[in-house]
Amino acid sequence: MIIAVDGPTASGKGTIAKRIAAHFGIAYLDTGLLYRAVGRQVAINEGDPDDPADALAACDFPDALMEDENLRTEETGGLASRVSVHPEVRKALFKRQRKFAEQPGGAVLDGRDIGTVIAPDADVKLFITASVQERARRRWLEMIDKGIGTEDEIPLATIERDIVDRDARDINRKDAPLKAAPDALVIDTTSFDREAAFETVLEAVKTALEKR
Repeated sequence: MIIAVDGPTASGKGTIAKRIAAHFGIAYLDTGLLYRAVGRQVAINEGDPDDPADALAACDFPDALMEDENLRTEETGGLASRVSVHPEVRKALFKRQRKFAEQPGGAVLDGRDIGTVIAPDADVKLFITASVQERARRRWLEMIDKGIGTEDEIPLATIERDIVDRDARDINRKDAPLKAAPDALVIDTTSFDREAAFETVLEAVKTALEKR
């Protein structure tokens, strides 16, 4: 069983995907971390994330980098969005993601092109979204909760602009743009808290599996 969970940044797809995997007892992969690792490696190499050659070279990052706490920062997220526009990078990471999806027992993968490119044959495809304003608010609260800064130090408007910029890059890139697969279940979590969002998605997944 393969469950694909796509959606824009800060939509809650990662939290939902991880809980779905735990519920069904199958493996989980946050594919966005792969691109964050590439972006982080570009920075370590003092390269240019907008340069295809520098970005491709960074795909050969050490496995230990996946545990780097810097992968979760806003700065690295921005780098990930920039390196992900390069077809060479997406091709380099495709095999790793596909191998994970095909493992015995099943898997849940979350990202931006799982249902359209990585696992178009997934048993269930989800597209989790929310308004820009709500996604910015969630990210803002998350950063404050993690002690990254205070309310005064982290302007909500700045986070909102960053999300708009990332959405534009992800949606408009030529290779594997962010979009819902034609047969994906689109779920807007703007008005849901975390528990309500998970319960809504879980019921949608169960219903979809029953119809197969």
